[in-house]
Amino acid sequence: MVFLEFEKPLEELYEQLDKIREVEKGGVVDVSTTIKELENKIRNTRKDIYSNLTGWQRVLLSRHPERPYTLYYIEQMCRKFIELHGDRNFKDDKAIVGGIGNIDGQTMVIIGHQKGVNTKMRQYRNFGMANPEGYRKALRLMKMAERFNLPVVTLIDTMGAYPGIEAEERGQAEAIARNLFEMAKLKVPVVCIVIGEGASGGAIGIGLGDRVYMLENTWYSVISPESCSSILWRSWDYKEQAAEALKLTAEDMMSMGLVDGIIKEPLGGAHSAPEEMAKTLKKHIKKTVAELKELSNEERIAQRIDKYANMGEFDYYEEEVAEETDKKDKSKKKKK
Repeated sequence: MVFLEFEKPLEELYEQLDKIREVEKGGVVDVSTTIKELENKIRNTRKDIYSNLTGWQRVLLSRHPERPYTLYYIEQMCRKFIELHGDRNFKDDKAIVGGIGNIDGQTMVIIGHQKGVNTKMRQYRNFGMANPEGYRKALRLMKMAERFNLPVVTLIDTMGAYPGIEAEERGQAEAIARNLFEMAKLKVPVVCIVIGEGASGGAIGIGLGDRVYMLENTWYSVISPESCSSILWRSWDYKEQAAEALKLTAEDMMSMGLVDGIIKEPLGGAHSAPEEMAKTLKKHIKKTVAELKELSNEERIAQRIDKYANMGEFDYYEEEVAEETDKKDKSKKKKK
């Protein structure tokens, strides 16, 4: 079990619990009462810690090394899954996985970022940072889903699109922009869920849909706290302040109307009970797809476009603008 910095009180309690259980194995002393007391203390401590997490602490949770990734959820949710490879243009990008899955009899196209579960696999998956061919593969699968009238589900978890020179040479920005353009008018239901990190264009490249949800301990922003800190303060030391200023948590996104809902995680984060989290995610996907299927293609597309067109707020006061214009005109006449 891996404990994060703010979970140190829990780590100490678990160490005590392990020692007492070793004593119990000896069978000399009855320590059942002490074990129950410690277990209750662990539950209460966990509740206290997780009831008031900061933005930065949620960022750390979204990056927890034991947190479930896309392929885990696919394995848990799907009776059968056939992975499809390649963009039919350059190569197969391992940072984005996708294919046809069967969730309780409902066939869907599922696409998502895959970071890798260990050092070797993270290198193989490029830490979940996709190249242009990854986004083109995703688009190819989406267009296939449209052709066969299959819902599209995307699982977002990336630090951003790969920023290397070769990615730019092959049209990274164009690939992401093309995905946004095409996803806006897909004729099938599109459900997007942030399951970990949702950073910049790398996330939104597969993140435009009829419904966009975030798991409770995830983040979604145009830039990571570390990068924001390095730009504003020329140092990573202010990443915690940057995380608060960016308003990147699920609650912040929901309050600004940028996502459609928050999916509750087990107490302690998705990594603490991954099977439970997968069941919750599966239930949510099935419910959302069923709701979207009740709408016609035209209604879905119109609602999708309106949703994104209405993001952001501004005020426009015609009277005040007119008064300001009059003042400027009068001041010009006086100068003449």
